[in-house]
Amino acid sequence: MNLLFTIVVVVVILILLAGTITIIPQNYQGLVETFGKYTRSVAAGLNFKIPLVQRVQKVSLALQPLALQRYSVITKDNADVQVSVTLNYQVADAQKYFYNNTNSEESMSQLVRGHLRDIIGRMSLDQALGQTAQINKELFDAVDGLTGVFGIKIIRVNIDELDPSKEIQEAMDQQLTADRKKRAQIAQAEGEAKNIELTNNAQNQALINTAKAQATAKKTAADAEAYRIQKVQAALADADNNYFKNQSLQTFAHLADGNDNLVVMDRNEIDQLGDVPVAKKLLGLDDPASAVSKKPTDN
Repeated sequence: MNLLFTIVVVVVILILLAGTITIIPQNYQGLVETFGKYTRSVAAGLNFKIPLVQRVQKVSLALQPLALQRYSVITKDNADVQVSVTLNYQVADAQKYFYNNTNSEESMSQLVRGHLRDIIGRMSLDQALGQTAQINKELFDAVDGLTGVFGIKIIRVNIDELDPSKEIQEAMDQQLTADRKKRAQIAQAEGEAKNIELTNNAQNQALINTAKAQATAKKTAADAEAYRIQKVQAALADADNNYFKNQSLQTFAHLADGNDNLVVMDRNEIDQLGDVPVAKKLLGLDDPASAVSKKPTDN
């Protein structure tokens, strides 16, 4: 009987001793409660408590993600959009986190939703869709200092999705298609106009080049003619009267090939009339018989 009692006492003592030991994991903090009231905090590691009197609540201090459920937000131009937000937070004050609010995560979520509605409500749909980075920044700045009462520190806020309603999305798709067709038509028209401009410029340049070439050819021909006239005038300036007489005689000699019988000669050259073939023909000097018959007779 005494042995059994001793064993029971030893077991109870061991249980009590085991109850005095508590181990807090890494990145956790222990909140010691005495008779249900918070008394102190303990860090990670081996800690002791009074069995049956004290208990330890363990709170994680690690970074935690929280995905908020999709909800509807109305923009400044009355467009309905569905928003999906992800938070990254960690517990900054374990005592406030555990005792000041029955559900700190839900309180933080409601705070984020309210500020996000306010931010997007001041934007048009186009602004909201194109400025998600700005919305993230404004939302973080708005809630960063307000979650301290919950013992929470928000590290990052990110809008995962910002989707307009189906009707608005269809209208946007139609507008986008129309804008693309309009830009394509404008680009095609600009290309055709540019092509016409280049063609006209090429034709005009060809005409200009042709005109320049013709002008250059005419100038070259004129220069050659002027040079020829200059050389002729220089040669004539150096020629004597015999040259001009010889030229006249040669000219008169060619008249025999024509139908004209009128010959005009200088009186100084009349003595050379017999040398002109046309004169010989007119006078009958080219016929020997005629020449004999026309000899003067001796009386």
